[in-house]
Amino acid sequence: MSTDPRILAELELLSVARLYGLASPAKRPTAEAADPAPVAAAASVASVRATRPEPASVPATAARAGKTAPVAPAPAGVEAMDWDALRAAVLECRRCGLCEQRKQAVFGVGSPTGPWLFVGEGPGAEEDERGEPFVGQAGRLLDSMLGAAKLARGRDVYIANVVKCRPPGNRVPSPAESAACAAWLDRQVELVAPKIIVALGKTAAIRLTGSEASLASLRGKVHAYRGIPLVVTYHPAYLLRNLPDKSKAWEDLLFARRSFAALA
Repeated sequence: MSTDPRILAELELLSVARLYGLASPAKRPTAEAADPAPVAAAASVASVRATRPEPASVPATAARAGKTAPVAPAPAGVEAMDWDALRAAVLECRRCGLCEQRKQAVFGVGSPTGPWLFVGEGPGAEEDERGEPFVGQAGRLLDSMLGAAKLARGRDVYIANVVKCRPPGNRVPSPAESAACAAWLDRQVELVAPKIIVALGKTAAIRLTGSEASLASLRGKVHAYRGIPLVVTYHPAYLLRNLPDKSKAWEDLLFARRSFAALA
C-alpha cells in the first residue's frame, strides 16, 4: 500500500460531509502552514520502536489500576498453530460460557498478511449467524471508512475480535471472557504480523492497551501492543448511535495512516 504523502494530503481534505452527512471540513491548509501531525506521529512511532515487546497475552502498555489485564492459561500448542489449525481450534473452543449460546464462533476475515489489523469487541447477531466479523450495519460503516482511507479488508486489512463468540444480548464481554480468548487473538497477531493495529472501541482498547482510561484520552496517541504500533478509535456500532463522533473517527483513521507512513 502506498505511503505517498500526496495521497495522505488528499485524504486529509476528503469531505467527511460526503461520507457521513456532517458539516463541511475545514478550509484546506495553505502550503506554507506546516502540519505538526505527521511529525507527532513519527515521534510516537519512534518511541514505540524503542519499546520492548511484552510476552504473549500481556498488554504492552500501562496496566489497569496498577494490575495487569487478566490472562487465562494459553491452550496447549497454540504458539505453533498455523491458520488452519488455529481456525479449527477457535471453532471448537469451549474455554468460557459464551460457547453455550453461540451459533458459531467468529474467527476473523481479511488479508492474512495485511499490514493493518483492526480489532473489534465481539460478534453481534448477524456475525453469529454468518460466521464473519463486521458484516452488519456496523460492518458496512467500517468498510466505508476503510474505502475512504484507501484500504480494503481483503487486501490491506485483517479484522478480528477480542472475543470470538457472541455475548448474549450483545452485552460487553466480561474480563474473564476476554482473557479466555486472549491466546487466540495473540496468535492471530503473530500470524498476521501487522505493521499497525487499530483498536475499535473500549473493549478492544482495554484488552490491547491494558488501560481503562477513557477512549477520549487514548485517542490521538500511538500506543503499543507486543511492540506493534497501536491506535485507538471508536467502534462503528457506537458511531451509528453517535453521528457527530464519526468525524472524530475519521481523524483517528487519518492519524493511523500518518503513523503507518512514519514506519516507512
